[in-house]
Amino acid sequence: MKIERITENKIRIIIKQEDLKDPSMDLHTIMTKAAESHGLFLEILDKAQKEFGFDTDGRKLLIEAFSAQDEVMIFTITRYDIKEPNVSDFNHNFPKKHLKVRRKFDNAQVLNYSIYRFDDFEQYCTFCTSLKNHSEMSIRALAHSSLYAYYNNYYLVLSNINLKHHSILLFYHLLSEFSVFCTHSSDFENRLKEYGKCVMKKNALSTTLKFFD
Repeated sequence: MKIERITENKIRIIIKQEDLKDPSMDLHTIMTKAAESHGLFLEILDKAQKEFGFDTDGRKLLIEAFSAQDEVMIFTITRYDIKEPNVSDFNHNFPKKHLKVRRKFDNAQVLNYSIYRFDDFEQYCTFCTSLKNHSEMSIRALAHSSLYAYYNNYYLVLSNINLKHHSILLFYHLLSEFSVFCTHSSDFENRLKEYGKCVMKKNALSTTLKFFD
C-alpha cells in the first residue's frame, strides 16, 4: 500500500492485491461491499494520519475509487469541513466505527490520464533524471507524455498510463517527490494549449532524457 499527499485536504492511495491482509478479499469486494471494506478504509485513514497528519475526525470525506485492472486500485480521499456545502452526498458518520462510504466509479480514462505541475524546468529535468536512474523503467511503455509551460510553471500531461507496468508504483512515487498533481480532467490541457506554450508535444519524458540530461 502506498499513500501520497496530493494537497492539504486530499490523499491518494495505491493498493495492489498482495497488500490485502485478508486472502479472501479482492479488489472487487472493496468496490462493492461496504461491510468487508470498512476495516481497510479505517486502516488507510489511520495510516494517513500517522504519516501525514491527515486527520479526518469531524470531517466529511469524498472517497473516489478507480480501477482499470484486477491488480491495482487507486483511491482518492478528500476531506471537507462539516459545514462546507455541496459535499453532503459523500460522508462518514463518527465515531469512525460507523464509517460509511459512497464510492464514485469512473471509467479507465480517468486513471489513464493525469496532469502534474513542476515549479520550473530544472525540477522537471531532475524528475526525468531520477527516472533514468532506474534502468528497469521503460519510459515510453509507461505513458504518453506532453510538456507545457504556463505562468512560469511546467505541466506534464500523461495519457495512456500503463497501470500494469511493473514500475508504475515507483513512477507515481517519483512524481509525488518532484511535482504536484493537478487534475484528471482534459479541460485543463485545453487551457494549456490555448494560453500556454507547448514545449514538447509528444514523448516529452524520453525526449528530455535524450537531449537535456
